[in-house]
Amino acid sequence: MSELKTVGLFFLTALAEIAGCYLPYLWLREGRSVWLLVPGIFSLAAFVWLLTLHPTAVGRVYAAYGGVYVSVAILWLWTVNGIRPTTWDILGSAIALLGMAIIMFAPRQ
Repeated sequence: MSELKTVGLFFLTALAEIAGCYLPYLWLREGRSVWLLVPGIFSLAAFVWLLTLHPTAVGRVYAAYGGVYVSVAILWLWTVNGIRPTTWDILGSAIALLGMAIIMFAPRQ
């Protein structure tokens, strides 16, 4: 799998997980409709399915995925919650993405 496809798949996986957690949050904390649980369930199911599409060992995928998740969560904070990331948020995201790249794309035998 190409590097671009791998990163794109990680990005979609992170969006599915964050949406799947955010929708129940809206119901529980913001008093929104209980019906938000339905798309939340589908989103979390999509998250699990997307994780199975990665071509490498599951432990490596989970470790690398964490770096992408951090970055997508910061983007979510900005685009959905309207909170602009700080320089430290951006730096932390960049370091997390660097860690993901090392884990996923390092040469292996």
